[in-house]
Amino acid sequence: MDFQHKATRIDLLSVRTIPMRTFHMTWFAFFLCFFGWFGIAPLMAVVREDLNLTAAQVGNTVIASVLITVFGRLFIGWLCDKIGPRRAYTYLLIAGSLPVMGIGLSNSYETFLLFRLAIGAIGASFVITQYHTSVMFAPNVVGTANATTAGWGNLGGGVTQAVMPLLLSAVLFFVASESLGWRIAMVIPGAALFVTGFLYWRYTADSPDGNYDELRARAAMASSSSINGTFREAARDVRVWALFVIYGACFGIELTINNVAALYYFDYFDLDVRTAGLVAALFGGMNLFARTLGGAFGDRCGRRWGLKGRVRFMGVVVLLEGLALILFSQMTLLPLAIGAMILFSLCVQMSEGATYSVVPFINRRALGSVAGIVGAGGNAGAVAAGFLFRASSVSWPTAFLILGVIVIAASSLTLLVRFSLAEETAVREETESRLKQPDAMAA
Repeated sequence: MDFQHKATRIDLLSVRTIPMRTFHMTWFAFFLCFFGWFGIAPLMAVVREDLNLTAAQVGNTVIASVLITVFGRLFIGWLCDKIGPRRAYTYLLIAGSLPVMGIGLSNSYETFLLFRLAIGAIGASFVITQYHTSVMFAPNVVGTANATTAGWGNLGGGVTQAVMPLLLSAVLFFVASESLGWRIAMVIPGAALFVTGFLYWRYTADSPDGNYDELRARAAMASSSSINGTFREAARDVRVWALFVIYGACFGIELTINNVAALYYFDYFDLDVRTAGLVAALFGGMNLFARTLGGAFGDRCGRRWGLKGRVRFMGVVVLLEGLALILFSQMTLLPLAIGAMILFSLCVQMSEGATYSVVPFINRRALGSVAGIVGAGGNAGAVAAGFLFRASSVSWPTAFLILGVIVIAASSLTLLVRFSLAEETAVREETESRLKQPDAMAA
C-alpha cells in the first residue's frame, strides 16, 4: 500500500500529526497487551501452590499462552488489510480484556489452562502494531518506527515482572489470602486494556491519509475485495517462511524467557517471588532501547547498502543472539547469570527490530499477510521452545543451551531472503522522492 503523507521522521514529543499520534497509541496499546498477556507469569509460584499444579501442567500453561497467538496473528494481518488497523485493534483490545480480568475465576488446572489460552489471543496485537506503523512511516525510518513501537510494547513484558508482584503485595494489604490476591490483581491490567480500546478508536486513523472506509468510499484506495488472494500470495514466498523461522528464533525465545524467567530464578537461584520478578524484569526492560537499536541499524544499513544491507545485519545479530543464549545457559552464579541475561536480551531484541526492518519490503500489497505470517513465527517458536521446559528429563539450563544452538542454525536462513534489482531500485527511488517533500510530517 502506498499513501501520500507517510512521515519521513520520528518526532517523539509530537502528537500533532496522524503518524505520531498513531505511533504513541500503538506502542502504548501493545505495552498493555503485553502486560495483560504475561501478567500472571511472575505470580506463577503463588498460582502453582494455589491450584496444585505439577511441572508438566505449568509447562502446558506456558505453551497455551502462546499457542492461540499463532492462529490469531495469521488472521489479524489479513483483517488489517480488510477493515483497517484502527478497527482491528479496537476490537482486539476490548475483547482481549475479558479473559485477562476473568482468569481469577479459575479454580482448577483445566480452567486456568483455558484462560491462559484465551489470553494468548491478545498477542496478535503485535501484528497490528507493526502493520500500523508500516503504513504510517516512509522507508527511511520505517524500521526504526516498527522497532520502537514494538520494543516499547514488549517493555510491558519486563514491567509486569516487577509490577505484578508489587501489585499483589498491595492487594494483600486489604485481603489476607494470596489465593484471592492474585485473582484481584489481574483485574487491573484487564480494565486498562478495556479503556484503551476506546481511546485507540478515538485518537488514531487507519493511514496517514485517513480511514480505509473513507478512502475506499471516494475511490482513493482499492476496495477491500482487492486483498483477496494476498494471503496465498504471501504464503508462496520462501522469504516469508525464512523470516517466519528467524522471528521464531528471536521473538519466540523472548516470549519463552518472559514466561519462565521469574520461575527460573526462583527455583535455580533460591530467590523469593518479589526478587525473582525484579531480576526477570531486567530482561524485558532492555526493550526500552534494544529493539529500537535493531531497527535503527537496519535502517542505517538499508540507506547505505540497500535492502541486502538490512538482511545482512539481521543475520549477524541473530547469530550473536544464539551465542549469548549459550553463554547464559552456563552461568551458575547469580551476578554472572544476570549479566549474561542482559547481554542476551540486547541481542534478541535487536534481532527482532532487524527482522521487522525487512518485513515491510517483502510484499507491499500483502503487507498484512506477510506481517501476520512472520509474527506468527514468533509464537510458533515459543510453542516449540515451551516443550523443552515441559520435559522433566531436561533441566532448564540444558534447555537454554539447546535453544542457543537452534538460534545459531536459524541465522543461516537469512541467505534465503533476497531482493531483486527492481525491488532495490523502487525502494531507493521512493525514499529519495519522499525526502524531497517540503513537509513530510504534515498529515
